[in-house]
Amino acid sequence: MNEQTLLKYTFGLVPIVAGLDKFTNILTDWSQYLSSGFQELLPFDASTFMIIVGIIEIAAGIIVLVKTKIGAIIVALWLALIALTLIFSGQYLDVAVRDLVMAIAAYVLYKLSN
Repeated sequence: MNEQTLLKYTFGLVPIVAGLDKFTNILTDWSQYLSSGFQELLPFDASTFMIIVGIIEIAAGIIVLVKTKIGAIIVALWLALIALTLIFSGQYLDVAVRDLVMAIAAYVLYKLSN
């Protein structure tokens, strides 16, 4: 398996798994990553927001698997947005750094894709 294929399956499957977990919270309670200020802005509760996020992540992962170039840039931007949200909240900075690194790797997949 070449590097591009490895990245394709990584950025296809990981968002799908993370998206599905937004419905079950088996891996973690995802709503903990939402700052209280952000939660106050939502017109619904945090669990509903996480389900919406999960649907977006599942769709992004599927797009990576089907249309790798466009899916990779969607995932890269999504991860960067998550990281920036965490940085501005001042919480979970370790997760923000990890997501920025993953965003860079997804961007590399975008650049490698035809």
